[in-house]
Amino acid sequence: MTKNIRNQRASKWTFLIYKESAPNNYLQILDEIHVPFMLSPWHDKDIDLKTGKVKKAHKHGVLYFERLKSYSQVVALLEPLNGPEYIEIVHSTVGMYDYFTHAETPSKEPYNVDDIQYGCGFDLSEFLASQNQTGQINEILTIIDNKDIREFNDLVRVIREDDTNLLKLLASKSYFFSKYIDSVRYGRLDREG
Repeated sequence: MTKNIRNQRASKWTFLIYKESAPNNYLQILDEIHVPFMLSPWHDKDIDLKTGKVKKAHKHGVLYFERLKSYSQVVALLEPLNGPEYIEIVHSTVGMYDYFTHAETPSKEPYNVDDIQYGCGFDLSEFLASQNQTGQINEILTIIDNKDIREFNDLVRVIREDDTNLLKLLASKSYFFSKYIDSVRYGRLDREG
């Protein structure tokens, strides 16, 4: 941990708890602090590269605050978990899925996404969708092509009916998708005319 982390404030903090010291009711404790959270599966097959032995079973956790919190505030909130270790600022959530499941790290033991725990309003499906934005963009482009979408409002209607998880991405990239629909529509008109 860098020295100046104690002076920094952030809205996303990560921490580590060990199975041997975490209370049995760790989920209840996290629910009672009323902050959206996500926990990795128990990492109980990780190998310490220095010793070649299995590391102590642990979970990586993330807290998602609405406002900036200091290191000391996070430490105080997590104290009932028996001293979580490695409390650090999350600088990017893009790699959290990989960090939790080792999905993109074939040299490490993979863990099942279904074993991720979460609560207090954290939306796991939205989080997982954000981890694959390129795939989602391709999915929407396929919908446009397959359903012969010619107007942006038709696309919005289809997405709202079929997959509301894509709706947020559609809203954030509406210019891109509307320009794509325009180019497809005008390309069809040119070919038909």
